[in-house]
Parts: sequence; C-alpha cells; structure tokens
Amino acid sequence: MLDEKIRVFYVDDNPRQSSMLTGLLEECGFRVIALNDPVVAVRICKQTSFDVALLDYEMPGLSGSQLAEEIKFLLPDVPVVLISGYTALPATELLFVDAHFGFGTALDDLVWTMRILGQPPLPGLTPARLTARHADST
Repeated sequence: MLDEKIRVFYVDDNPRQSSMLTGLLEECGFRVIALNDPVVAVRICKQTSFDVALLDYEMPGLSGSQLAEEIKFLLPDVPVVLISGYTALPATELLFVDAHFGFGTALDDLVWTMRILGQPPLPGLTPARLTARHADST
C-alpha cells in the first residue's frame, strides 16, 4: 500500500465526537468515510471500499457490536475496531471485533492498531486478531 492512505469506515452517532476523531485520523494520514447512522452504514458499506472499520459501541438502531457482525458477514476480511466508553465489554460483544479500545485508551494506541490492521496481509500469512489487553480485560 505504497503512498495510498488507509481507508477507514467510521460510524459514530455522536456528531461532535465523530468530527473530532475524523479530523485527528485525517491528520494522522488516514482517509475517513464518516457516518452517524449505523443502519445507513450497513447499506453504505455494501457500496464502499475500505480497509478497516472503526465503530462506536453505543448507537441507536444497531450497536457497534451488531454493526461489526453485519460488516463481517458482508466483508469477512475487513478488520473491525470497536471503541467504547467502557473499560471492558463482555466477550459476547466482541465476537466479530478484531480490536476493542475502551475508556482511557491513548490515541496513539488506536492509530497504531488501525495502521497495522489496515495494511494488506503479506502473501501466505493469515491476519491475526489483535487484542488491546490494556484497554479491555476480556
């Protein structure tokens, strides 16, 4: 992925938080597709190409974990990162998530993980799930 920005499909129902994190991610070199409605996001993700999904956990209509399941059903190879205001979530909420970052996570950790997950896999290697143990006790 030389000279190509990692495309992030970001869904967060909080417009202020979405705007702030979108700006920060763009400053870090990502190309961000930001949506505020998880139900609309399911439809849009069928029509859009992206390298990694970044989802807020608590949203009306579909939770971030439910949206992660929908994305994995449609695009099984796309990594999903879930962000939440909780330090930990039940394992059942993380079944379709490749990394979870909860309350107190440093932005650098989130950016680093998204860079790693957003890279194309090396030939012959299967991508491994990342776990942010410092951010999630599950």
